Amino acid sequence: MIVETKSAKETIRLGKKIGKLLRPGDVVALIGKLGSGKTTLTQGLAKGLGVKKKNYVTSPSFTLIKEHKGRMPLYHIDLYRIDNLKEVYDLGYEEYFYGEGVTIIEWAKKVRRLLPEEVLIINLEIIDENRRRIEFIPKGKHYRDIIDKLIR
Repeated sequence: MIVETKSAKETIRLGKKIGKLLRPGDVVALIGKLGSGKTTLTQGLAKGLGVKKKNYVTSPSFTLIKEHKGRMPLYHIDLYRIDNLKEVYDLGYEEYFYGEGVTIIEWAKKVRRLLPEEVLIINLEIIDENRRRIEFIPKGKHYRDIIDKLIR
């Protein structure tokens, strides 16, 4: 499925709808260039997961992983500064991928081969200053069901 959002607010609304459908153990892999809307979409996902405004989601580029509390934990991983897979292994990524919360990974292309077999991959592309092209690639029945519900 491919959608186009026309503003950051619309991208956040889309993320919120998806976030409401996520459950513990889910992994969302975000792929896109700098400024393509990965963190903006994550803010919407966080809203859908019940993360309060006081715990506002920002890019965790300097800490790599931020945990937010909502109706379940949200593990926000930003791999922008990661140069090799050893650094990801050192983070103990499996605890997050197979944990009690939802894991959102920005710059997931860097760890594509470490992603679980079932994952929701989201490609974000810049169309212009405000518009984004967002492609959903659901791997596994659960994620296909999420996209089906999103379409309805």
